[in-house]
Amino acid sequence: MGSKSKIMDFVLEGINQVFDGGVVCDLFSGSGSLAGAIGQQCPVHSNDIQSYSKILADTYNKVYFDKNAPSSSKLIKQAERIVNKNRVDFIEYYSKTMSFNTFNNVENIQKKLLNHKFDYKWHLFSKNYSGTWWSYEQCLWIDAIRQVAEKYKNQVFYPAILSSLMFGMAYASQGTGHYAQYRDAKTQSSFRDILIYRNRSIKDYFVRKFDEIVKYTPESANSIQHSSTTLDYRDCLKGFQGGTVYADPPYCFVHYSRFYHALETLVLYDFPNLQVQRGSVVKGRYREERHQSPFCIKSQVTKAFIELFEGVKNSNSNLVLSYCNTGMISIDEIREISQIIFQDKRIELLTTDHQHMTLGRKEDRTRDVKECLFLIY
Repeated sequence: MGSKSKIMDFVLEGINQVFDGGVVCDLFSGSGSLAGAIGQQCPVHSNDIQSYSKILADTYNKVYFDKNAPSSSKLIKQAERIVNKNRVDFIEYYSKTMSFNTFNNVENIQKKLLNHKFDYKWHLFSKNYSGTWWSYEQCLWIDAIRQVAEKYKNQVFYPAILSSLMFGMAYASQGTGHYAQYRDAKTQSSFRDILIYRNRSIKDYFVRKFDEIVKYTPESANSIQHSSTTLDYRDCLKGFQGGTVYADPPYCFVHYSRFYHALETLVLYDFPNLQVQRGSVVKGRYREERHQSPFCIKSQVTKAFIELFEGVKNSNSNLVLSYCNTGMISIDEIREISQIIFQDKRIELLTTDHQHMTLGRKEDRTRDVKECLFLIY
């Protein structure tokens, strides 16, 4: 959601125009695509208040595999021992020939694991997410690989293990590309489609991505010094000086933490309290404590931009700001605020046609927008 991968050339055009050396601060780094695009050419400081974003950025620019790094087969063997030890025996497996009613019975039994008392520590996904985006078997593997990853937490290749697991989770998930809501099998058609994902292997997708990262990644540390933080954008700007800030804040009223809470929980593995409504855990299994961005709140968005611009000004940096013409605040309003704060700076606006994914929120899958870049230097 909000990734700039498809218009990266446009973004880089803007950054190249204002960049005059130093560090590029990706203030809302998200999936880390900017770190991946320019990390071999200049130092990048990747920041995002969500912890999973730091893992992705570090995978691009900090990971390397020395002689002590484990192979994917070694990691899977360790995880498989955990899976075999912890699997409960009352959960039925899925089969490609099972009936609609049998399928839903299996799903309902798995959802009840939310109230099951597990006798081992690493059971977060098995407890909270079985029968939702993933099956119990898939959650068992998520927990097991996450447990194995923890053994390597202080190693430089640790982010690659978690990133590969995120990849496996995404491609095995029966959702619609995010984790706001999972689908229920209400029709024969949805049942058949969900069953396809229930039979996908977290293990296989993990191995596929981990081996790709090993192949792509160098065997020694990147000579360019990169950094990453999980700070509020205002706090990040207080510690940044004299470079180029790329800011890609949220555009709309939906909070990213609602769409990617499962990834945050995977990284933190902190057994969060789940959000409750009318005495029951809400369907989305959201974390009770999750970030609410001021850029997504109509009454706060103007102040958020003022604080963003003032933070950049105080850091003595140039700015490239991504926004679109359908955001929470108009392009003209942003221009007016920037002209007041950056009176001694040059301000230019670049635009390009783009399509935003609606992620299932509307009947249309994509929406045509004007993607804008404010260049302030």
